[in-house]
Amino acid sequence: MGGRRGADAGVSRRTFVKAVGGAGIGFALYAYLPGGEKVAVAQVPGGTLDPAAIPKFTTPLVIPPVMARAGTIKQGSGPPVDYYEISLRQFRQQILPAGLPATTVWGYGALSSDSKQGVLLHHAPCPTIEAEHGRPVRVKWVNELVDGQGRYLPHLLTVDPTLHWANPPGGTAGRDSRPVFKRTPGPYTGPVPMVVHLHGAVGVGDESDGYPEAWFLPAATNLPSGYAARGTWYDFFAGKAKAGYGATWGPGYSVFQYPNPDRASTKWFHDHTLGMTRVNVYAGGAGFYLIRGGPDGDGAVRDRTTGKTAVLPGPAPSKTDGFPTTKRYYEIPVVIQDRAFNADGSLFYPDSRVFFDGIVRPYIPKGTFSPFWNPEFFGNALMVNGNTWPYLDVEQRRYRFRFLNGCQSRFLILDFQKIPGVKVWMIGNEGGFLALPVDLTSGHANRLLMGLAERADLIVDFTGVSAGRYVLRNVGPDEPFGGGEPSLPDEPGDFDVADPESTGLVMEFRVGPATSADLSTPGEDLQLPAVAALPAEQRSRKLALIELADVGADATGAKVEGPIEGALGVVHEGMAMEHEWMHPVTEDPGVGDTEVWEIHNTTADAHPIHLHQVAFEVVERQPLLLAGEEVVQPMVVVGEPTGPEPWESGVKDTVTSYPGQVTRLRAHFERPGQFVWHCHILEHEDNEMMRPFRIGPVQPGQPG
Repeated sequence: MGGRRGADAGVSRRTFVKAVGGAGIGFALYAYLPGGEKVAVAQVPGGTLDPAAIPKFTTPLVIPPVMARAGTIKQGSGPPVDYYEISLRQFRQQILPAGLPATTVWGYGALSSDSKQGVLLHHAPCPTIEAEHGRPVRVKWVNELVDGQGRYLPHLLTVDPTLHWANPPGGTAGRDSRPVFKRTPGPYTGPVPMVVHLHGAVGVGDESDGYPEAWFLPAATNLPSGYAARGTWYDFFAGKAKAGYGATWGPGYSVFQYPNPDRASTKWFHDHTLGMTRVNVYAGGAGFYLIRGGPDGDGAVRDRTTGKTAVLPGPAPSKTDGFPTTKRYYEIPVVIQDRAFNADGSLFYPDSRVFFDGIVRPYIPKGTFSPFWNPEFFGNALMVNGNTWPYLDVEQRRYRFRFLNGCQSRFLILDFQKIPGVKVWMIGNEGGFLALPVDLTSGHANRLLMGLAERADLIVDFTGVSAGRYVLRNVGPDEPFGGGEPSLPDEPGDFDVADPESTGLVMEFRVGPATSADLSTPGEDLQLPAVAALPAEQRSRKLALIELADVGADATGAKVEGPIEGALGVVHEGMAMEHEWMHPVTEDPGVGDTEVWEIHNTTADAHPIHLHQVAFEVVERQPLLLAGEEVVQPMVVVGEPTGPEPWESGVKDTVTSYPGQVTRLRAHFERPGQFVWHCHILEHEDNEMMRPFRIGPVQPGQPG
């Protein structure tokens, strides 16, 4: 195990901000291009392909088909289990418009189908898993990152081996550690570990949650001698899977089971390997997972004018549709991701810390800076359902869009203002239907803030929109988000918006006449199912978000201050005390307990905080006492608390924690096991802004 770094030289992010005299300084202010040219972040630097050279709105939106099911498993008691065999592969995909080169990516796809109509397609994003409330889903997740001869494929991107990461070269004794080096290492080029997390899963066993130390390498023919082929927790969880639901794990795969007791909702799955999530997800592995039915499903939505069951826009893709299809869909999942590209079509992701802030030394082991990790990354191209800036033909009627912010570090503010006559209602978030529909058009300027990994179930009504072409825009920033309002020509605000010619554009809607009568219920007439309140809490925990920085030097020898890691921690006697991944569990609710977690953000940025295993209520937010830009410690709350935003009603799995505030959430912990909570800015998550938490007692035989 590597030792804790930055203990002596590191300073808090707030101290750093105060020292340089401005809020927000330090993360993503400028970057260095090949040749040493320093550019402002407003230009959104990236690869050798200029986003201005990428044609906009020439590619039709890909609507993900339904994942092919391999079969059904009958149980002695209880409902049958839907069984899937899904692998992660490397392939080429036309992400950029036709005429530009294809891109090598990774993506999930089904290996087998129990019907002739099943779609056997590997894609990024991949086909959607359709699940039913209360009916388990079992997935054999296979790592197929090998070539045609069965030899392992190295990563598409630069892997930094100086983080606390999976570390296969460390062997059994050194896996899942921060290695110690005698000199600055090069990037890792060995076989790629993977483990899949179903984001938003409630009631899942810890063996099936995608624990970051339960990864596994592909069953390659040339695994290097001495490498660990699986993570620290893999064998322990394999035993639990065998005892719990009779599944056997083996080389290159694991088998997870999802009981699906939670409300009908939009979930998604992605890689969660320790210290590598940012690069594994950026390479393409992600997909939707929709739970339908149950007491809080579509059938529970009423038309308040008639009292009858409401009609939501549909259909959505079905397992019998095939792919591609000419069928018209009125319910569509939409994932927005940011990427950057090179002129040859390849993905661009920084291969040096120099890209972020010009720091060239001292790198580990002489200093505290990791040579390849970048504290954040903002792609200069937006990709929707696997294509840059696509278009969608829509009719003058209502649609249901399930949006997901799948970006690396970017908060989105979806802006429908440039679509005259459109009406937008938000009816659901991560945990399913809201308590009440939210009229974004009348009450929120037709805009919606989406933090990393948040989902939004929207009814978008094009009935009153004239035929023509309209662009959905993004008025979030091209840099870290700290709260506030966008600054526009006619609307002074708190931050500059995304580049209006690139990252400020999401996709185009091409509006035409309706081809049939729209029988769906208007958004204003929807009555959503009631949301049951969680039990009263037994205790509260005071937790902290912390960022550490140090002083390095650029190529000229000039001193440069920059971040070295983020951290989660606890508040002890008012002081924020950071903990790293390797430290013992500090959050340990009992089985059946309800707790309020008070998350104190001592940093200059907003952080999307995600808890595994549970769906929680957002209770309130309250300011912390500041001295200038610095959070005063010992910390003191000041002013009156404010309740959650209207779109945060119901239950969630991810919440935005704003700088200089305490965010309170209430969660009920039912299933025992070892899980994690973390910031969902992927670059933060991969470098210590993630912590294990345990529900119930230590399990016999679990890793230390």
